[in-house]
Amino acid sequence: MKKFPVLRLLIAAVVYLALFVLGASSGMIHPACYAYCGTVLPLLFAFVYLYAAANLQGFGAAVILNGFVLIIGLIAGEGNLPLIVGMVVFAALAELLRKMSGYHTKKGVRLSFLPLAFSFYAYSAHWWTDTEGTLAAALEEMPAGYADRMLPVIENTPGLVIALVLVIPVALVGMKLAEIVLKKQAARLK
Repeated sequence: MKKFPVLRLLIAAVVYLALFVLGASSGMIHPACYAYCGTVLPLLFAFVYLYAAANLQGFGAAVILNGFVLIIGLIAGEGNLPLIVGMVVFAALAELLRKMSGYHTKKGVRLSFLPLAFSFYAYSAHWWTDTEGTLAAALEEMPAGYADRMLPVIENTPGLVIALVLVIPVALVGMKLAEIVLKKQAARLK
């Protein structure tokens, strides 16, 4: 019986969480960075997911990653309905696709990464699902004028649509790069 790689998966989950924190912190530069960094983060998420999936060639890699972020987010008071629903749905879709495509295959990892790549948008979705509450929180927590800079970003629906569409090619490129860099992990998959 093969040992469950607890330490490796914990390391992957911590790195994955750190990428979420990095993405959330990007809002200090400008609200658009926070709103749209979910399009770029899959370049980095791919490395973590390939590592986790190569070490856990069965059910659970996506659930562990999104579940860890969700639990820490809830403990930290960052949990809201879009985050909970998004993280659960994206992890479930990833696990389903990986099961259907093969736990031991690169194809399974590549396909299952596509829904998982949208996970940061579950975190930032409150901007669009609770705009009033988000702006009120920004007035309390952020520097003066931040909420005024947020509103045009939130109202830029075409920008959001483009950013969401771009997640797919960015995720594919990210996974290709991850397979090149993490040759040892990629070699564990058929």
